[in-house]
Amino acid sequence: MTGRLEGKVALVTGAGSGLGAAIARRFANEGARVIASDVNLAAAKEVACDLGGGAAALRIDVADPADWAAALPAIEDAFGALHILVNNAGICLTGSVEEISIEDWRRTHAIDLDGVFYGIRACLPLMRQSGGGAILNISSISGIVAAGNLAAYNSAKAAVRHLTKSVALHCAKGGDAISCNSLHPTFINTPLLDSFALGREREDVIAKLARQIPLGRVGVPDDVANAAVYFCSDEARFVTGAELVIDGGLSAM
Repeated sequence: MTGRLEGKVALVTGAGSGLGAAIARRFANEGARVIASDVNLAAAKEVACDLGGGAAALRIDVADPADWAAALPAIEDAFGALHILVNNAGICLTGSVEEISIEDWRRTHAIDLDGVFYGIRACLPLMRQSGGGAILNISSISGIVAAGNLAAYNSAKAAVRHLTKSVALHCAKGGDAISCNSLHPTFINTPLLDSFALGREREDVIAKLARQIPLGRVGVPDDVANAAVYFCSDEARFVTGAELVIDGGLSAM
């Protein structure tokens, strides 16, 4: 199947690298016009350039409501519509409930949770005006399965999981034709895994993480991007408030 997102305008946050870049590329390949946003504008521009003429780059610090307020008029002026929002931008700062600093706790929640809230709140009016669409929140297996050294990340991603369901019910009640779903990946080979290195060789870290997964490997970005295409396509029009675990069997243990 090709052209599954033909005619749709999609905003992907954190699109300068990792999962966001992979999702942006898959969306473009399926016919969407993509706005690649990132706090690192140069990285977003590089991705948008690779995507071709239908794409644009936009700087959004997802933790700053003012950035969102400025972004939506720019999107409407340039594209005239918005059908898809992928809240992907995130960080992973390690530390137990006693180890993590208050600053890192707040920063994790500001980006991983508040950023999702601000994005949905800002984008819903234009999505309604555009006739509906899909919101996809990139949570994590860490929003379902906890770890002692991920207090802030577990908390933020679990909250994104439940916020997703609340937004889905809100949109359904309003008859907005806007779905809201979440993806819950385990370890994916992106720069986010660097936070687990702690001075060790990255290859050793990836090998150690792979041993925890029944399928015997960490994921690749397209494992998540492929699922994102489905949830944001018309194939998933009757799917909302749902979650998909992409974890190589980890949560089945």
